[in-house]
Parts: sequence; structure tokens; C-alpha cells
Amino acid sequence: MVESKWPLMKNNINWSDKWKMLKFIATTNQYTQGPKVKAFEHKWNEWLGSNHSLFVSSGSTANFLLIASCMEKYNIKPGSKVVLPACTWMTNVAPVIQLGLTPVFCDINLVNYSYDLSSLRQIAKTNDDIRMVFVSHLLGFNGNSEEVKLIFPNAIIIDDVCESHGCTDYNGNKTGSNSIGSTFSFYFGHHMTSIEGGMISTRDYELFDIMRMKRSHGMARHSAFHSVYEMKHPDIDPAFMFVTDGYNFRNNEISAVLGMNQLERLDKFISIRRNNYSQFVKIINQFQTLFDSQIEDKTNSSFCLPIICKSNRIKQELITKLRANGIEYRPIVSGNLLKQPFLSAYSELSMPNAQKLHECGLYIGNNQFVNHNDLKLLTTVFEDMMNDRIYLC
Repeated sequence: MVESKWPLMKNNINWSDKWKMLKFIATTNQYTQGPKVKAFEHKWNEWLGSNHSLFVSSGSTANFLLIASCMEKYNIKPGSKVVLPACTWMTNVAPVIQLGLTPVFCDINLVNYSYDLSSLRQIAKTNDDIRMVFVSHLLGFNGNSEEVKLIFPNAIIIDDVCESHGCTDYNGNKTGSNSIGSTFSFYFGHHMTSIEGGMISTRDYELFDIMRMKRSHGMARHSAFHSVYEMKHPDIDPAFMFVTDGYNFRNNEISAVLGMNQLERLDKFISIRRNNYSQFVKIINQFQTLFDSQIEDKTNSSFCLPIICKSNRIKQELITKLRANGIEYRPIVSGNLLKQPFLSAYSELSMPNAQKLHECGLYIGNNQFVNHNDLKLLTTVFEDMMNDRIYLC
């Protein structure tokens, strides 16, 4: 394999970011969670259009904290059923299992990689006790939570937007802006980075207050209702009063400084990604004997360039070509997540669309560093495959 010419992501931390962090470090004595974290949360609210946001240590801990807090706020008991997609990142599923809830898996569609609505309706017909549905907005596409709400009007709908910052619904609202709870990741390979880090946004102030306490060990002093708890429990030191179970999912001031500086460039990053994806759709649709065609979605904030091959044989040839040309690739998220060893108990469930991604799908990187020459190289790779007729099915 040659040295990667086209990695999934290039270094997105520039000298402006470094200077802001250096200046902050040189002029502060507080590095743990403090005013910069609050400032980042406020700026994120302004950008997203949300009511309340909480900066945490990762997108994964954001998922865990959101689910745990929803269980407390909405009295969701262990054993309750939660609908999850068969293709998503494992930290959508792991908190459900770790918190004692019962996962109900649903197949995905092959357009925006969110729920297959016909499969979701069948789950609703056979399960009248669904308490929560976790919608994954994968690869930069909006997963249409509004349709999910129509199918499960009495369930709590939460959104994982961890790799899709800035995708919009069909009314032009940023995905996650008006959610009971939505999560975002600022991992190095995502649209923007705080190195490690994540955000939870919510329209529900009471849920936000619970999450704020749980983020910091469950301490009442992080609640807006601290004085109420103090009056209820006068025999406990109010600075160290624990009114709920909790964790240390806090982030730090340096990461918040980096996050705020990156946020100023996020809209530009998304615009470049969208343009790259638009050009990619035009390219791949010229090779419909090799790959499934794709529909351009103007609401996307493209995370990557997904390719669904007509067969596994074509996928293996594509992998060979990508490696030879230094183009890094990955499976489409997890493929069929139920085939992963940690979910072996569910491996026999039929998920045909997720399985097709598992067998025939992969993606290559899309980001603000991908350019015309990269897309020209990809076109050449596809043309080389077409010219070798032995790989046509």
C-alpha cells in the first residue's frame, strides 16, 4: 500500500487555533471546566439555534449522558425498549445496553442511511411499548426525525448528529436544533475539532439541568435549583451534595478555546464539503454498472463520500485500486452492526439494507481539504475499473 495521498482527514488545527490556545495558556490559571466552556456552549447555541447546550468529554459520553438523563427525567425504567438502527456507531448502542435498556433494532435505508420507514412502521405495529427512539444522522445526511415522530408519537425521540454538523431538515433548520436531546462530536476526524469532545443540545431546561449535574458527579451545586436542594437537605454540605448519580464527563478550558476558534470556520468547512459531495454524485452516477446511483441532497453537510458497489467482488477490486492510489477508505460506519462480535446475540436478525452496506459499501474522506485534483484521481480510479471488463457484473 502506497503512502496515503488522500487520507480520511488532514490536520485541521491551524496556526490561528494554536495561537489562541497558546495565548490562553499564557494568561490563565484555570484549565478545568470554567468560563471558556460556558462561552463555547453559548456560541454553539447561537450557531445551532438551540436553547441549551453542554460541552462534554466526547460524542460517546454525550450519548451516554443524554440517555441516562432521559431515563431520569422521563421515568424510563431498565428493561424499557429503545429503537436503534442496525447501522450506526457502537456508542449509540452501548449506552442502551449498559444502562439496562432493551434494544430493538431496525434496518436502515440506502438513501440517507437512517431508518427504513417501512421497517420502523412494522416495529411500531408489533411493539406498543417503545419508550425511546435514537435517530442517527449518518454521513452528513438528515435522518428525518419528524417522520420518526409520526410513527412513534408517544416515544422520546433523541438525535445523534455526531458526524453531521450543519445538515438541515426540509424547513432549513439545523438538525438537532429543536430536539429533546441531540449529540455532536468534535473528534479530530469530524467537521470541526476540540481534539476530543462533544456537545449535547436540548430544548428542555429541566433535562439540561439534570445533565449538568450528572456531567459533574451528580453534584447539586451545578444545578439552577441548588438552593432548593439545600433547603431540603440542611444536614449536608451544599458544596458536596449529590442529588443524582453521575460521572466525570466534563471537558476543559483549552478544548473550549480551540472549539470556539474552529466554530468560526465551520460554515465554510460545510460549504466546501457540500460542493465536494455535489461533484462526487455527478462522478459516481457515470458508473452505474459498478456502483449504485446516488441522489444529491442539498440539505447535507457531507462527512464522507459513500460508495455502494453492485457486488462484493467489485468492492474488493475498488479497495485494491484505492490502496494502489493512496486513497484511504473505511466501511460505511459499522456496516451491519449486528454482525459485530459484541452484538452476536442479535446476529440472526434480518437487516437486508444494512447487510448490503456490510458486504458492498465503503467510504472515502470528504473534508475541506479535498479538491478538484482529488476528485479527478477518483474519476481515474473508476475509469480504470470500467476499462477492465472482467470486473463487470
